[in-house]
Amino acid sequence: MTDQATGGQGESAEEAATSFDSLVDTWIEEELASSPVHATSLGTEGDHGSLGDWSAVAIEDRERSDGRWLRRLEKLDTARLGSERRVDLGLLVSALKGRAVYSSWDHWRRDPATYLDPCLYGVFALFLNRIFPEAELVSYATSRLLQVPQVLADAKQNLDMELASPLICERALGQSNAAVAYFRRLLPAEVDDPGLRAKLAEAGEVAAGAMESFIQDLEALAKKARGDYALGEERYTALLKDKELLGYGAAELRIRGEAAWAEIDDQMRALASEVDPSADSWRSVVESLNSDHPESPEQMLATYTDWTERARRFLADNGLVTLPEGEKCLVEPSPPFQRPVLAVASYSQPPAFRPGLTGHFFVPFPPEGTPPDEVQKRLASNSFHSIPTISVHEAYPGHHWHLTWMKANPRRVRQLVWSSYFAEGWALYSEKMMSEQGFFEDPRSELCFLDARIFRAARIIVDTGLHIGDLDFEGAVEIMRTRASLPEPVARAEVTRYCAWPTQAPSYLTGSLEIERIREQFMAANSGGLREFHDSICATGSMPLGLAEQALFGSPKAGTS
Repeated sequence: MTDQATGGQGESAEEAATSFDSLVDTWIEEELASSPVHATSLGTEGDHGSLGDWSAVAIEDRERSDGRWLRRLEKLDTARLGSERRVDLGLLVSALKGRAVYSSWDHWRRDPATYLDPCLYGVFALFLNRIFPEAELVSYATSRLLQVPQVLADAKQNLDMELASPLICERALGQSNAAVAYFRRLLPAEVDDPGLRAKLAEAGEVAAGAMESFIQDLEALAKKARGDYALGEERYTALLKDKELLGYGAAELRIRGEAAWAEIDDQMRALASEVDPSADSWRSVVESLNSDHPESPEQMLATYTDWTERARRFLADNGLVTLPEGEKCLVEPSPPFQRPVLAVASYSQPPAFRPGLTGHFFVPFPPEGTPPDEVQKRLASNSFHSIPTISVHEAYPGHHWHLTWMKANPRRVRQLVWSSYFAEGWALYSEKMMSEQGFFEDPRSELCFLDARIFRAARIIVDTGLHIGDLDFEGAVEIMRTRASLPEPVARAEVTRYCAWPTQAPSYLTGSLEIERIREQFMAANSGGLREFHDSICATGSMPLGLAEQALFGSPKAGTS
């Protein structure tokens, strides 16, 4: 690839479109070749037996390639490109600018998850959707398991104690310990054939042994590490403005979070007094409601399954979205290796480039060996009154509906590159919309819906504070415990996640508020009703919301072109 721009002054609109599409296809091919685990999760053609090259040389080569691509794309003449291709161009440029921020921070020298994630998800993704015959699956998985020692050797070589944070290293230890059990004990059970199971178990033992050795290295690194998890205000703002195209930075985001928290706090005070007139605060009411929770993870799973189906029926009965034919959402326990690092529900979408619309809603089971009293605390954040809201968020019309609906978008790049400010913003918007439409009939469930929303406002306050550097870890845990209503173990797990994933936590409420604003424009223009709005905006993909607005209305929002 050269830095020369594509196209010339004499190029027709049709030639410009063809030239641009070819350029994007080249980028996609290079992207998937360098990220074979991502290729597997998408269901594309690729080297499904590879974890990719995680040596310092390979990572630096990818960073240089990203820089060349960004320079090339920024030089393109967009005059003869149609609106859809201009949106695609904006999407690619924003993603590459985001990568540049992380490159400038040497993220791959700081976070062990850079290497743990491909080792774990590279194998898990193969079995999650089972898009290959079992013998082929085992062949790919065995190959990847046997590459785990090399990836972890690269991690040991690349991680820098001067840059790595002890907190992030300790977080990775939980993931690493869970990986040992997954490779050694749980993974072979995925295979029925005895011979194939034995082959997988043998390779799993190699990966587990390498992970046990890496745990020792990681424990030593955690003791010696002197780095900081804080991204810093300048880089944080660059991600908001250049990657998410929000038009404002960290300081203003903090102010918006505080304002949103205060507004929701007022709403919760009023509703809590209706639920329990004798209560002294909404927190005490929510804590009381949280005590009414499933007695076991298995009962929690059954309750989530029930409410997921109720939400789907509500959508169909009220015509709020178009349900894709053949879609299905499986409600399942969270993967064992995910449990130490994620204490909340999550969703895994069907492969974007394969037939099928079956997604996986993962219910947050506690890690193996969790003490009984802490299990009960974790179950308290999945009370009978909060489960309806979480089911809406993860499944209908949240992540599952959105990501199965957007599969029909023909713009391939939009299946590869997406923003949590749309994806998570949409899921939180879904909660509010379902509240507006009367899904939460019980005022106790309505209060828990607001509790989930104020939790996201607290996330904005905490995430900006942690990465600007004016809020320490314990102070952040206290905010999540008192200004939200999280039990302490969940609050600690949440804050650790924010330390490792800057700007993601604010995406929920920030994105929801942006989608609400775009909805007002859509309705004011008499473009259709709720169903038309939901179908139209989610069909655009999952892009920075300025680009989604541009795709919806056909003209760029100021500051996004």
